[in-house]
Amino acid sequence: MADSSLGKLAIVTGGGPAPGINGVISSVTIEAINQGLEVIGFKDGFKNLVLGDPSSARPLSIADVAPYYQRGGSILGTSRTNPAKNPEDLARVIGTLQGLGVKYLVTVGGDDTAFGGSQVYKQCGGAIKVAHVPKTIDNDLPLPPGVPTFGFESARHYGVQVARNIHEDAKTTTRWYIIVCMGRAAGHLALGVGKASAATVTIISEEFRGKPVTLDQICDIMIGSMIKRKAQGKGYGLAVLSEGLLESIGEQGLLDAMGDELAKFGNVERDAFGHLRLGEIEFGRMVRYRLAERLKELGLKFTLVDKDLGYELRCADPIPFDAEYTRNLGYGAVKFLLSPESAKYGAIVSFLEGRLVPLKFEDMINPQTQRMRPRLVDVDAETYECARRYMIRLEPSDFAHTDRLKKLADVVKLTPEQFRERFEYLVNY
Repeated sequence: MADSSLGKLAIVTGGGPAPGINGVISSVTIEAINQGLEVIGFKDGFKNLVLGDPSSARPLSIADVAPYYQRGGSILGTSRTNPAKNPEDLARVIGTLQGLGVKYLVTVGGDDTAFGGSQVYKQCGGAIKVAHVPKTIDNDLPLPPGVPTFGFESARHYGVQVARNIHEDAKTTTRWYIIVCMGRAAGHLALGVGKASAATVTIISEEFRGKPVTLDQICDIMIGSMIKRKAQGKGYGLAVLSEGLLESIGEQGLLDAMGDELAKFGNVERDAFGHLRLGEIEFGRMVRYRLAERLKELGLKFTLVDKDLGYELRCADPIPFDAEYTRNLGYGAVKFLLSPESAKYGAIVSFLEGRLVPLKFEDMINPQTQRMRPRLVDVDAETYECARRYMIRLEPSDFAHTDRLKKLADVVKLTPEQFRERFEYLVNY
């Protein structure tokens, strides 16, 4: 039993699930109790806190959390409620925490949850010390280079298993599969799954370097891969797309491409943080539909199958990497909160080369957007260069060599000049 002589620590989880949440809850609780703190957890993130309702708080003991250390999901649930959406909500959150005697707060989540935690620290003037444990299968939080967010490695591991099986199915049944991987702001998961599963082609939003992207352009990249494979005598393949391509296309781009047919694939809605609800739009099915139309125009016919990949990964049991990693993070969160530094600033918990590195909230938040800066895939790095080298897609060399160009043009019964006019733009963006 903790004597609670140091006060009370609260745990709040937010955002989408990720493998390892229970590992953080477990390690935070055990270390905090061993240090003399009383621990409570809030059910469903900030959802009830913004209502000023303390009833969602539950005491946590070592016996409560220890059995779930290596299990997926979250024993505290989660939600996407934004505590900083308006001052009244934030005031109720702080008032409820202080009314319960909370002196320390551990938030577990992605960029939006981190921002919410930073505002709790800021608005209460540090009276509640805050540590944020970064979590997302998207791997898009700006941690030190090479340091993943927890949950990413597990999600990639299970995603690759699915993609490899689908790739084998594509070969066996002579089909093309289109996998859409979760990743709102960055293509880390799509690239990781595509690269490790030897996907035929992987398309992420970062490769366009901020330039306008169209649905037809994405389809044409895949068609280029299909033509190239067909020229090699293979009528099957696997394309992996990043979910974030939807935001790169944008609402107007979707409307321009699909017109009234857009309603067939879902609703264009935004969440409390102003993000497109990507899960409301069946992007894979939309791509398959548009791709079939453009293939028909070229006289090509392939069997196309689409699959969304993400929800299957979020509550999986963490692989050993994340099981160990979340123990470090939970321990590090408590160590930071009980250190003199926590009285000076709130921080995101990170480890670099085996050492705890608290990252100040004010150094991590974009002053223009008041949100965390997303960590994008570095498309100038050799790791991305390597990924591209092993993809099958149209390249400048295909247009520079007469024999290659003719072989590709023959697949779609075009002259080399017509093929160049139709597809060369893909290698010049």
